[in-house]
Amino acid sequence: MGLSLDYNYLDGQSPLDEEEKAELKIKSISTREELDEFEQQNIETAMEWLLNQNISANRLLTEKFVKDLHRQMFGSVWGWAGRFRQSNKNIGVDKAVIGVELKKLLDNCFYWIENKTFPEEEIAIRLKHRLVSIHPFSNGNGRRYYGKGFSETIIFLGRSKRQDY
Repeated sequence: MGLSLDYNYLDGQSPLDEEEKAELKIKSISTREELDEFEQQNIETAMEWLLNQNISANRLLTEKFVKDLHRQMFGSVWGWAGRFRQSNKNIGVDKAVIGVELKKLLDNCFYWIENKTFPEEEIAIRLKHRLVSIHPFSNGNGRRYYGKGFSETIIFLGRSKRQDY
C-alpha cells in the first residue's frame, strides 16, 4: 500500500519531492483524503498543546518556537515536521536563506507588538503573508499551520498584553 501523492496540485500548493513523500510516517495512508484527515487530527492535538503554553512574544517569536509548533502540528504524520525544507519550491525564498528571512520577520513582528505599530489583526496578517512567502517547511505553511496556529496566537498575545496594562 502507501500514499500516492501524485495528484493534481491546486494553484499555490507546493508539490512534495520523493524524499519528502518517503517521510510519511503512516504507511497505510493511501488517499489524499486519508492524509488530510490524519493531518487534521494532528493539528487539533497541536492546537490543544498551543493553548496550554505560556506564551510571550520573547518565546513565540523564535525559530525554535516556529519549528516546535510545526512539529506539533505535523509530527505524527511527517518525519520532516519541524525541519526547514531542504529543497526549493514553486513558492518561497531560496532554501539557503530561510533562517535569515525568518529571523528578520520575527524581529520585525516583535517590534510591531512591542511598539503597537499596527493592530493585532494587521500584525497577524502581515506575519502570515510573509511566512507563507518565506515558505520555511516542505508542507503545512498555509492555512493549516499559520492560519490556525501562529498568526492567531499573535492576536491572542496582543490582546492579553493589553489586559496587563
